[in-house]
Amino acid sequence: MPVEPKVKEPPERERSVDDAASARHNGKLTPSERNQRRAQAKVAGQVVQTAGAGRRDRLFPYALIAPASVMELLIHIIPMALGVYIAFLGLNQFTIGNWLQAPFVGLENFVTGLDPDGPIGSQFYAALLRTVVYTLISVGAAWALGMFAAVLLTSKVKGRGFLRTLFLTPYALPQYVGAIAWAFMFNQRDGVINRILVQDLGILDEGPFWLLGGNAFWVTVVVTVWQFWPFAFLMLLAALQNIPDDVYEAAALDGASLWKQFTTITLPMIRQANVVMLLILSLWIFNQFNIPYVLFGPASPPEATLISPLIYEQSFNYWNFGVGGAMSVLLLVALVIASAFYIKLVMPKGKALHD
Repeated sequence: MPVEPKVKEPPERERSVDDAASARHNGKLTPSERNQRRAQAKVAGQVVQTAGAGRRDRLFPYALIAPASVMELLIHIIPMALGVYIAFLGLNQFTIGNWLQAPFVGLENFVTGLDPDGPIGSQFYAALLRTVVYTLISVGAAWALGMFAAVLLTSKVKGRGFLRTLFLTPYALPQYVGAIAWAFMFNQRDGVINRILVQDLGILDEGPFWLLGGNAFWVTVVVTVWQFWPFAFLMLLAALQNIPDDVYEAAALDGASLWKQFTTITLPMIRQANVVMLLILSLWIFNQFNIPYVLFGPASPPEATLISPLIYEQSFNYWNFGVGGAMSVLLLVALVIASAFYIKLVMPKGKALHD
């Protein structure tokens, strides 16, 4: 039987095998093993880096909203919780120095605020009714002015850019700045309103006291409408610009009048914007405090006292912080119920505000 000749390894192969055996014997890695270990470490590092990047991507949105969440907690949530807590305390001028030790009185503050025969309860109901009337008048007037201006600027009228800027000016001004200007204008002796009515037009013999008595209520309405109607205008203008012109052209060809087009096309197609705008506007105006406070100071005339200034007066003028807190809680509950009822009433069944 023939014997196969033994193949001799090349000298380089023999040296590499000997080096590998020697390196393993001495506890060292060969160049190829070192390269393999480096590749494995690189892959492992990429896996760790990918995991870290994924964790950062998941945490990044929370980091973005963290500052706003902290501010919301400090400015709204904590004060609101403290207000609810104060509503159950006997907190007044005698206990305000150590308010955490003020006695717990349960529902006594709520009973005081809701008692129609008591001095505080009677003021509460009168201010609540007055605020409802004030809100309805102000919101209705603001909506009417905003709708008129929005329809005007959707037509081909000249100077639309200038008019848009002019209409939005009251809304761009801080409320207290506008209220201060109106307070000067309604001043009985030096105000421009009385100057026009008495000296320029001669309608009146003597200028009335606009900021006293029953006139004070209507001054509050005028300033509020002036301040907030641009918001209605802005919302309605955006909604009207989304209505295609073809719809109006087809209605005009069918012989529909402008009023018919407004009631059958415009109002139904901007219904969603109207619902949201009226809700926001009603809440803003119902809770109005800045305008009455700037016009009348810390004590409004009885004929013009709204619910928010009344709560301020009870808390800071008469030191009835517990009663003021109870009124605030009652107001919050009433607004939540009214808002839910409004949304339920105006929204179609199975539809939400964001649909």
